[in-house]
Amino acid sequence: MSQNESPVERIKKASHGLRGTLKESLKDEHTGAIREDDQSLIKFHGMYMQDDRDRREERAAKKLERLFSFMIRLRLPGGFLTAEQWETLHQVTDEHTTGVIKITTRQTVQLHGILKSHIKPTIAAFNKQKLDSIAACGDVNRNVVAGAHPKYSPLHEEVFHFAETISAYMLPKTRAYYEVWLDEEKLVEVTEEDPLYENRYLPRKFKIAIAIPPYNDVDVFTNDVGLIAIIEKDKLVGFNIAAGGGLGATHGNPDTYPRLGNILGYVSKEDALKTIYEIATVQRDNGNRSDRKLSRLKYTIERMGLDVFKAEVEKRAGLNFAPARKYEFTHRHDEYGWHQNHEGLWYYTAFIENGRVRDDEDVQYKTAFLEIAKARKANFRFTCNQNLIISDINEEDKAYVENVLQQYRVIETTDKASPVRRNAVACVAFNTCPLALAEAQRYLPSLITKIEDVLGKHKLEQEGISIRMTGCPNGCARPYIAEIGFVGTNYGRYNMHLGADVIGTRLNKLYKENLDEAQILAELDTLFSDFSAKRKKKESFGDFVVRQGIV
Repeated sequence: MSQNESPVERIKKASHGLRGTLKESLKDEHTGAIREDDQSLIKFHGMYMQDDRDRREERAAKKLERLFSFMIRLRLPGGFLTAEQWETLHQVTDEHTTGVIKITTRQTVQLHGILKSHIKPTIAAFNKQKLDSIAACGDVNRNVVAGAHPKYSPLHEEVFHFAETISAYMLPKTRAYYEVWLDEEKLVEVTEEDPLYENRYLPRKFKIAIAIPPYNDVDVFTNDVGLIAIIEKDKLVGFNIAAGGGLGATHGNPDTYPRLGNILGYVSKEDALKTIYEIATVQRDNGNRSDRKLSRLKYTIERMGLDVFKAEVEKRAGLNFAPARKYEFTHRHDEYGWHQNHEGLWYYTAFIENGRVRDDEDVQYKTAFLEIAKARKANFRFTCNQNLIISDINEEDKAYVENVLQQYRVIETTDKASPVRRNAVACVAFNTCPLALAEAQRYLPSLITKIEDVLGKHKLEQEGISIRMTGCPNGCARPYIAEIGFVGTNYGRYNMHLGADVIGTRLNKLYKENLDEAQILAELDTLFSDFSAKRKKKESFGDFVVRQGIV
């Protein structure tokens, strides 16, 4: 494909192991931006260059350049932070960012509004706590997600450590991150050998998730590689492996579409790592490198054909997939409130609307979590639904933690949130995401309030219908696998998708295009009226709209 490779392919190959001219870009004090090619490379270091879109016009009127800043995303396989690491995260957020800790849908955090001169001190502070942002973005394996809650299974710990193992195994070999951001001395004038990524990396981002049945809180089929843990006689024996999931699409481009992964078959625990690795090499060697809109693994599998793709993975990994083993998913929402695991440790899952950890007049999340972290009474775990689990609390410390959560109204906020609000997810969108066409996290809370009124009117207030919203069709909040998905088309307008199931194994379908708020609420009023009158016992909204032929 070299004759018509995309510009990003050229940039990667010429980057000397992702170094590019990042050091020179950082030294240029005449601009808050970095050089154009470096804007592609910085993603591999876990960062995006952004600007404050709310202030573009004002700054243009004053003939000032855009207010550029950077977003940094941590690499946290399985979404775990110690108390010490949380304290550092809090301090970095206060000193260098907008002040909000944003929990992502990939079980990590991202910090926005970091000025160019603040990147190095931010990374240095994280590095002291053995935290990094390597490969949190870019055309490499991204943050590996895993079932979040240790109460799910006595084997949670083993699965969590396997997520860490995959993450380490799939890291790029280059030391560029340490040289550019932490001033590590360059040892030799050669780019490191990297058998997995070579000098071209993958054609596009690559995502891996591990689900522990019966919970599918990771939306396992939306990933390039999805692992479903198979547990027999209380032992983790292996995984059913799915490949080819991905939700990104482009408005008006029918060649792009969301897709769920296909199960290739079962492999033993011992064979899982090399199988994942070789799925990535097949994608590296066969993925589309000329059109980035068609470069994800899902399109490679569609182009090669599933059987050909599977046979190539088997050949490279030196194994044959066994038939998939039996498993069952029953739900994917988070388990809020207090739970105890098999070891007698306690866990509190706090509801955090759209993953925005901050203090306001209603609830002081940041203050509460910092106090718990400073007391060293708990660890912290992120969920793929943008919530936080205060974790691993000893029996004798539970009362202390509960008291802090009460004092700062975390428990009250969690308890009083309606089922539909608790299940809602939104991406960042405005004001920082350059791709956003419409609002998401800043708007969804007020829309949910109005949807709650419509649900109440039809006596459906206890229905935890999954609603997800994104500011563009790229799918960061996984809207295509929600019972109701809203996908931004332009400011104040959304496509409405209906009909996914509650366990994350069926995509929804486009129902109506380009609706404003009044139209959204009118449509939902009609739909909820029908649902209330005609549903079968315990039937979910997503199943109802499919059974009724609405989509």
